[in-house]
Amino acid sequence: MGQDLSRDANIDFSATRLDFEAFRQLARNPNLDLNERIGYPADYRQGREDAVFRDILTKLPVLTESEGRTVVDIGAGCANLPRMLIDLCVQRRHRLVQVDSPEMLSQLPDVESVTFKCDGAFPANFATVAPLTPDGADAVLAYGVLSVVYLDGNPFEFMDGICALLAPRGRALVGELPNMSKRRRFFASETGKAFHRAFTGQDEDPVVTFNAPAAGIDDAVLAGLVQRAQAAGFDAYVVPQHPDLPMANRRDDLLIQRP
Repeated sequence: MGQDLSRDANIDFSATRLDFEAFRQLARNPNLDLNERIGYPADYRQGREDAVFRDILTKLPVLTESEGRTVVDIGAGCANLPRMLIDLCVQRRHRLVQVDSPEMLSQLPDVESVTFKCDGAFPANFATVAPLTPDGADAVLAYGVLSVVYLDGNPFEFMDGICALLAPRGRALVGELPNMSKRRRFFASETGKAFHRAFTGQDEDPVVTFNAPAAGIDDAVLAGLVQRAQAAGFDAYVVPQHPDLPMANRRDDLLIQRP
């Protein structure tokens, strides 16, 4: 019998297809903590949110260097990061558009004249999101979302939608990308082998196979997304995460800026 994502207390995230519908079910699960409801085992995020948020702010400096800007948080979730972003937007008088399922958004606080919630999966709900950013978004955050899009839809359409939201000089961070190519490189290294042995408590090295198709996002997918944005007239880069982040050794971020 399969897992009941809306009720089970012990979810094997590594064996679960975490698409948009799965996250809707996790959001309703009263037996999970907030991090587990967004697909992270408790020890992967607990106590790490400050480091993650600092890295985000480094890559989206408009959030702290300006006031009264428009911010879009795609796939906001229900854990601590969107709450930290809400607090910052209150302080800096930003307008924050939050995009996610109603099950996720209902768990986040409403702040008058600051937060504006938009139900649904992006970019399918682009026609609903865009009117909330009539002059364009100065910052777009999509953190831990692209892997869901990769399962559910078209990552290139996702990139097109983000680019279409940006105001002049606006910047988007598509973060927390599980790069299978980077993961292979890491676990083939002496550092990665030592990491694997310490994590598993066993002496065996991880099995790494190069020159084989990746089952998910890899260097080729990221390169294609960068070129997609560049071809549309945007600057785009694959950038590393700060070493303090829990999975920086096998994840990347994607940064897009409208000139």
